[in-house]
Amino acid sequence: MTSPASRPIPRSPIPGVRAPRPLLPAAIEKGLTPRQRQVLDSLEELIASEGLAESTMAQIAARVNCSLRTLYGISPSKDELVLTVADRWLHRIGREAMALLDPKAPALKTLRTYLRAAHAAVGPSAATFGRELASVPGARRQIDRHENYVTAVVKKLLDQAVEEGSIAPVDTAAVALVLGGIGRDFTRPEVLSQIAHPSRETADALIEIVLRGLERA
Repeated sequence: MTSPASRPIPRSPIPGVRAPRPLLPAAIEKGLTPRQRQVLDSLEELIASEGLAESTMAQIAARVNCSLRTLYGISPSKDELVLTVADRWLHRIGREAMALLDPKAPALKTLRTYLRAAHAAVGPSAATFGRELASVPGARRQIDRHENYVTAVVKKLLDQAVEEGSIAPVDTAAVALVLGGIGRDFTRPEVLSQIAHPSRETADALIEIVLRGLERA
């Protein structure tokens, strides 16, 4: 059976917006053994619950009950392994968000559905992933690629909502940057320690405040 994280990204109902290229090249992903896919899924769960900051590759292999050879067959270093797992996690959230969208639905409804689904990346796992990635070279660039994609989707839907007349004319690029960046801000440890409610719940509430403010009466 194909691992959920390895399934191809479904055709986007948002024309003109392309998802970021997976960090693990398609040829390598396709060539992974079922055991390697299982290991990647286990690593995702491990990072989300405990983290790997203090673990060596040998210790990681022991924790997911696989050989060092299996790990090195996926990535040549611990840093690249963490980046690969995080990238697969973000791509899966993106696929699941897109799968919920109805191309025939009004743009504003589609936007709400998309952002709420994308906010899975603002859930409890996000803080742990954020800590893991904080010291990994190239992590900021990788996260920016996914965030830029979310922002592009949001802008496209805001533009459509303006055309449909469901929201007032607005600088859609500026609003998209705000809405697309909420997830990033709410995964920062210093932010999480200040807010009263779970980050995903707070992110959902904030996008609703913004969108209601834009809606035409």
